[in-house]
Amino acid sequence: MEETLLMQMIERMSIAATLAFVLSQTTIFRRITYSYVTVMDKVKLSLIFGGIGIVGTYAGIPVDDALANSRVVGVMAAGLLGGPAIGAAAGLIAGGHRYLMFGGFSAFSCALANVLEGLLAGWIKQRYPHSPMSWWMVLLSGIVGEIMQMAIILLTARPFEMAVTLVKHIALPMIVANSIGLMIFMLIIKMTMEVQQQVGAAQSQKVLAIAAQTLSYFRKGLDTASAKAAADIIYANGSYPAVAVTDTEQVLAFVGTDAEHHLSKHHRLTLATNKTLQTGNIYIAKSPEEIGCQCPGCLLTSAIVVPLKRGEQIIGTFKLYYVDNKPVNQSDAVFAEGLAHLFSIQLELAEIDRQAKLTANAELKALQAQINPHFLFNTLNTITSLIRTKPDLARSLLIKLSAIFRFTLQKAGRNITIADELTQVSAYLAIEKARYGDKLHIEENVDPSTGGYLIPSLTIQPVIENAVIHGLKPKNDGGTITISIQKTVHDIMIMVADDGVGMDLAAANPLKHPFNDHIGLMNVHERLHGQYGGSYGLTIASTIGAGTVVTITIPQITANEGETCAQSPDC
Repeated sequence: MEETLLMQMIERMSIAATLAFVLSQTTIFRRITYSYVTVMDKVKLSLIFGGIGIVGTYAGIPVDDALANSRVVGVMAAGLLGGPAIGAAAGLIAGGHRYLMFGGFSAFSCALANVLEGLLAGWIKQRYPHSPMSWWMVLLSGIVGEIMQMAIILLTARPFEMAVTLVKHIALPMIVANSIGLMIFMLIIKMTMEVQQQVGAAQSQKVLAIAAQTLSYFRKGLDTASAKAAADIIYANGSYPAVAVTDTEQVLAFVGTDAEHHLSKHHRLTLATNKTLQTGNIYIAKSPEEIGCQCPGCLLTSAIVVPLKRGEQIIGTFKLYYVDNKPVNQSDAVFAEGLAHLFSIQLELAEIDRQAKLTANAELKALQAQINPHFLFNTLNTITSLIRTKPDLARSLLIKLSAIFRFTLQKAGRNITIADELTQVSAYLAIEKARYGDKLHIEENVDPSTGGYLIPSLTIQPVIENAVIHGLKPKNDGGTITISIQKTVHDIMIMVADDGVGMDLAAANPLKHPFNDHIGLMNVHERLHGQYGGSYGLTIASTIGAGTVVTITIPQITANEGETCAQSPDC
């Protein structure tokens, strides 16, 4: 009898295999694959696996007023995949159905066994969390679970004699068939998981490759040029009939089938695009009607529309189109969503860059606003005092003052040559020399070969002004400012030294705790940091009563290199 029952149960294992394959193709199973399961998913999984257990009951074979069944396959699979809670819930559903619908002297025993088997499988899942579990561990789990069920029948089913007889007839067939059935069920799940992970890895690699190619374009923001470049790259690498990018009002780029009429000035955004813009969610259009193109005869039959976001703000969409009634593939939906997410990050970084540049420009304007009135009033007072006594010098100073302000208006915020920056510095020092007379001495040690290298405008002059006002002005007899510019292996070192009153850097370092009188130094330091990186900027050495040395470090970039960099999207 046991041999016949065993063969019958093994034959019915095809039901479990079929159900495993169907389950592996569902969306909820994909979330199990990537360990992303919500509370609602857990409820659904409990119902699904409980249902599989119920199917195993109906496929059971009557034996001695009981059923030899494969209910345990669904219950223990629930625990092995989802943990104790899902395993116990599936066991309660399948076991409760067995208890209420079929009755018999073993009804309670079977129901209790199902709940405990679900808990056992969940406990094994916690002990061996690596997924998917090895086949021999699943087989062993099934054997232990069925042995436990036989023990529960012997302990709780009455009359005891009938329980013993039942266990003698069904123990071997159910232990062998159900443990093998559970192994087959989980092997199918395992193979599907591995395939999905391979597909996911391939899709992720493709997403990253495309994102890397589009980075330099989207970092400039979402416009016609960046959208067209991105659409071309995706079209070339993705094998989709058509690719489109829109903002919130119009199609910015469309490559592929029917591009001509979608790029027409008279073409409005499709119904599918508007739905994504309104909801902020991915939208899958499965028919031309759902796409909602206004042009008669449009060949596009289905589409995936994904929102492009900058922070929480929806700024456009990214779309993949299909033709010939090809159904939307779930992996393509994941691909589109992942790519749109990376695009959104790139656009967010572009906005951060833009805001940083605006901030830097605002700081530069603040520096100019601080320098210009202060310097202007002092210079005008000096010129006024010289008009009658030294008119030629007054005229020369007016010319230099005009050159300084023309320079500020034309060059501010730009990279200029060190030679041009020194011309501005010379004009400034000439005016200061006229004001302070013999109290101000200037010494220069400038390598002539450094003149062609680039430097941000208003870099040296604020440092020299700081030396004049805070280093030498407080001294009754004035002092000397030394300007040195030399090359190192890769950088340019600019030193502005004074023999003035010095400062206590431990108490107040203007590069660490900027205060109003020294805001120009921090402004220069931060601008060099922002443009060239953390290894460039200002350093200060100072001794009270002996003077201060400010060192400016910038990279060696020639005018030609600067122009090439400005024109390159990778710079």
